[in-house]
Amino acid sequence: MLRAFSTAATGMDAQQTMVDSIANNLANINTNGFKRSNVNFQDLLYLKLREAGREVSSGVTAPAGLEIGSGVRMASTNKIFTIGELQSTGNDYDLAIQGDGFFQVQMPNGDLRYTRDGAFMKDANGRLVTAGGHVVSPAVTIPQDATTVDVALDGTVSVETSTGNQVVGTIELYRFANAAGLSSEGGNLYRETEASGSAVSGTPGEQGYGSILSKYVEKSNVQMVSELVNLITAQRGYEINSRCIRVGDNMLRELNQLIR
Repeated sequence: MLRAFSTAATGMDAQQTMVDSIANNLANINTNGFKRSNVNFQDLLYLKLREAGREVSSGVTAPAGLEIGSGVRMASTNKIFTIGELQSTGNDYDLAIQGDGFFQVQMPNGDLRYTRDGAFMKDANGRLVTAGGHVVSPAVTIPQDATTVDVALDGTVSVETSTGNQVVGTIELYRFANAAGLSSEGGNLYRETEASGSAVSGTPGEQGYGSILSKYVEKSNVQMVSELVNLITAQRGYEINSRCIRVGDNMLRELNQLIR
């Protein structure tokens, strides 16, 4: 009977983790470039009271085994990299990736990070930076006298100045063999890991890389209805597991009364 207590407890803990993940998804429903997370579960070890195919009597084998599970555990969380809604902003420095790929940015210590958030700005030196101040890499510098900025589908950045039209840089995109293996660092940034593989650069619009849309930003891919359905499911799962503990407690109470 005590085994039911510990098994149900693992189920309650798993559903709590599910609620935590859903809460984070919903909290970031308006975050540019945010990708929702799913929680993956695995069953725990089994108490094998009888192996399948074991001889139960002379010449007779059991067609099925007798196993009792010990609960569930959280195996992993994975990001779902489907494209979010592309929203027109009219801002020259806003860029959205229509397809696969990430922007690369450089941290103050020189480390590289990756993002789908293309809500860029200019810093004091005219460089394109993220909302957090991280410089887009390779760096693109906008002249101070630029009157218009245009980013083509292939990432070519051209500006109109008093001396005419000129190309000032190119936005490159980066892909990973396993994007789900990237480490979420906060601030809309991801870090390369051994699981993700090394970043591979490419020209937007070519060889499987997405194209760049100027004056657009990619919104979160969180679907409120789906998250609310998952939230209700997790809540009911938590309730059912707590009821298992309550039933086990009632059975022990009945047994205790029989002994008296």
